[in-house]
Amino acid sequence: MNPKGLIRIIVAALLLVSFSSVMAQTEAEKEKIREREIQRQAERQRAMNVKLDSAVTLMDQGDYEAADLKFLEVLKSVRSVPSDLTFYFGKNSYYQGKYKQSVDWLNKYIQLKGTSGQYSQEAISIKQKSEAELLKEKEKEAQQVPGILAKDYDIDCGPTGKVTCPVCNGTTVIIKKGYISNTYKTCGYCNLKGVLPCDEYNKLLRGELKPASN
Repeated sequence: MNPKGLIRIIVAALLLVSFSSVMAQTEAEKEKIREREIQRQAERQRAMNVKLDSAVTLMDQGDYEAADLKFLEVLKSVRSVPSDLTFYFGKNSYYQGKYKQSVDWLNKYIQLKGTSGQYSQEAISIKQKSEAELLKEKEKEAQQVPGILAKDYDIDCGPTGKVTCPVCNGTTVIIKKGYISNTYKTCGYCNLKGVLPCDEYNKLLRGELKPASN
């Protein structure tokens, strides 16, 4: 092999080694960035859990106003609301006499967890009490306490990312009762699936989801 050819081979080898080294360093930096982001997310989750546990403790102690402030802190610190928080906030709202707010948030928990959730039975029981109190207030034409409604937040639909369609209750059909007979109409929201993706569910809560033409 002539000297020029040998030099070209050596230069190419050096460039390859240099390129490989740069790529390895780049991947190492990316991995460090990923690890730091995971750590930050874990720290945020721990901080949220501490605040949530503190709020639940205050609620259990009967200090509902202080618990409400803590729950609001958690709501302001998250992008998607954990399902447990929808239960706790709804429960605490009941004890504060904010019955409409209580029903709204407990409904979200029941829609997400059905009857098999950890707090489902308690949520159903408290929701029924709130509805009864709300009915009493309506009968007395009492002025309602302004509430913080779930539609103002994105609700976390859990690991499946889906929720049973609240319009048709998962049946894909809307039944309208008539004087002589019932009429049946395909649900225009769930696309014959009986469920809604989380983003569409949150749009429905805000009144932003339009039904498809049947």
